Amino acid sequence: MSSRREFFKLAGIAGGAVAASTVARTVMATLPEPVIQTSPDTMAPLVPDSGQTYNPVVTLNGWTLPWRMNKGVKEFHLVAEPVVREMAPGFKAHLWGYNGQSPGPTIEVVEGDRVRIFATNQLPEHTSIHWHGQRLPNGMDGVSGLTQPAIKPGKTFVYEFIARRPGTFMYHPHADEMTQMAMGMMGFWVTHPKEKHPLIDEVQRDFCFLLNAYDIDPGSYTPKTMTMLDFNLWSWNSRIFPGIDSLNVRLNDKVRIRIGNLTMTNHPIHLHGHEFLVTGTDGGPTPNNSRWHEVTTDIAVGQMRQIEFVADEEGDWAFHCHKSHHTMNAMGHNVPTLIGVDHRGLAGKINSLIPDYMVMGERGMADMTEMEMPIPDNTAPMMTGDGPFGSVEMGGMFSVLKVRRDQKPGNYQDPGWYQHPKGTIAHEYTGALAEPARFKSEGGQSMQRVHESSTPVEVQVRKPVSHSDH
Repeated sequence: MSSRREFFKLAGIAGGAVAASTVARTVMATLPEPVIQTSPDTMAPLVPDSGQTYNPVVTLNGWTLPWRMNKGVKEFHLVAEPVVREMAPGFKAHLWGYNGQSPGPTIEVVEGDRVRIFATNQLPEHTSIHWHGQRLPNGMDGVSGLTQPAIKPGKTFVYEFIARRPGTFMYHPHADEMTQMAMGMMGFWVTHPKEKHPLIDEVQRDFCFLLNAYDIDPGSYTPKTMTMLDFNLWSWNSRIFPGIDSLNVRLNDKVRIRIGNLTMTNHPIHLHGHEFLVTGTDGGPTPNNSRWHEVTTDIAVGQMRQIEFVADEEGDWAFHCHKSHHTMNAMGHNVPTLIGVDHRGLAGKINSLIPDYMVMGERGMADMTEMEMPIPDNTAPMMTGDGPFGSVEMGGMFSVLKVRRDQKPGNYQDPGWYQHPKGTIAHEYTGALAEPARFKSEGGQSMQRVHESSTPVEVQVRKPVSHSDH
């Protein structure tokens, strides 16, 4: 992390505008230094050193924004700016975000905190910040033109309100939203309960991340902002597998995962090896009588889902969106299905003209993980990721929940691959195979094939009569 004190002195941001007249302009006299983070790694939880204590969250491939206390007010500084985000090793995207990253840093507060957020605009166009799901004064809601003037380039606004209810929320622009959100401008907000809450359990591990999507042509760096549905990169916190870190927990830890969806479609998020409860939404904790165990929960556009479970099964458990195209990278959707088509003769002729030509999809798409097919620079392979037994053949919205009995409390380091106990791995069977029994329905096939009859069939054609013939 670093500060940009000198940069903002030169920018002259102390003279910026204020979001609402109820906030005194004197608070602009001394801005908190903006803290910048450029590493794509998952940062350790930010344990509070001022204000009320709480169990902090861990943002997957992200971080929590530090604050300062100013006469009882928690002050944060968000900087909207162009950023370079490494989406996977060797693949970078030119996005817009906050404080050096997309998504921006997570903001953590406690119920009842008075919060003051300075928002500085270093984009080439105006912006605003909407505090998605928060209860606050109307003039602090962040809708440009409706509840406030837009924040022009080079200006700083200040938002101030009380965090009135505990829960998980998001923040994003409400100005040129189509462009700015497509470029990656969004972030997470967590309000911890002030006191023990009957519907909010204590957990040992608390993770959060946002679902977002991009349309970046292979070999290019900048998303196409006009795309409505046909995205080719489905990401968690602007990272795609194998660039998404694993969620590392201790055996029998109570685990909470908060997931917000700011893509253009729904995502059925599926966890292997465990059942979970949906314990919260954007509206707050869910009532106990509305909770039931699931292994998949669907998260619609603009929604947040909070899931909880006890990690009581050791191993490396897949955790992913269950839409199969969302676990692939840089996928073109206009490729014809060629399964079963023998290309051997044709491929040889084409290779004499195009030496690098390779057949795609002749036996399914798994061959893509083994081909050394040339791809443009700055492009992630479509199916990738190496596991202990070979290629995982995944991409996009995919990660691994790693449960270990020897993971120390509070330790989030990757423990490596799971060492399976002897006899617990699926393996090839090499014994004799009996002839399989063929099932025959007692009443025969329900829809038998009708054979063509050798008897000629007479067809009578009756010509319609028009009214003009009468």
